This record gives sequence, C-alpha cells and structure tokens, in this order.
Amino acid sequence: MVEGEGQKPVLEDLFLREKPARIFLALKTAKMPVYATILSKEADCTYSHTIKILGILQNMGLVVFDKKGRIKGVKLTDDGWDIAHNLEAMKKKLVQIEDKHRKQTKKEKKAEKK
Repeated sequence: MVEGEGQKPVLEDLFLREKPARIFLALKTAKMPVYATILSKEADCTYSHTIKILGILQNMGLVVFDKKGRIKGVKLTDDGWDIAHNLEAMKKKLVQIEDKHRKQTKKEKKAEKK
C-alpha cells in the first residue's frame, strides 16, 4: 500500500518500530533461511505477531518463504537486504550519537561538581 489520501504510510509505520527492525536485523545476520519461531525469540515478540509482520514484509516483496517439507524458512529478498543493511547502519549511528551524548553529559556533571 502506498501513502495516499486517507491511508497511513505502511512502510514508514512498519520500519520505525522496534519489533520489525529486530526481525530485519536477525534475518540479515542469519546464514541460511530462518524459522519464524527463531525470529520471534530474536525480536522478543509473540509468534503470531512475528507471522503478521512477516506477512506484510512478504506482500511488500522484502522477504520470501522457503518451504521444505513441513518447515518454512524466511529469507530476505534483494530489496529486503538493502533495507536491513540501512537499518543496521542507522542503528550503529544512533548508538554512536548516544555514546557521544553520554560522554558529554558525564563531562558536564564533573564540571558542575568542581
């Protein structure tokens, strides 16, 4: 779904949330197709919520299911891989900014004590 009159921006709403981002990062670091159960543990969310998120991602063409017998694995598509890579880069940058802010705050508190 694309943003339009009376519609919420689906992708923006999806990727700026913790659980979908964790699922993406878990898929990115996986060496082979991963099961939804493993992803739900990695993202710290319920299995049913994980399946719902994966369904949306599949409809958007960002993940594919790889069914072998009764077992259904999940892996990123090329577009999904690009988004996961960018999410990882954004996460690293945000951690750097937080660390910088913490150090600055520590320095300011030390200066106030003197």
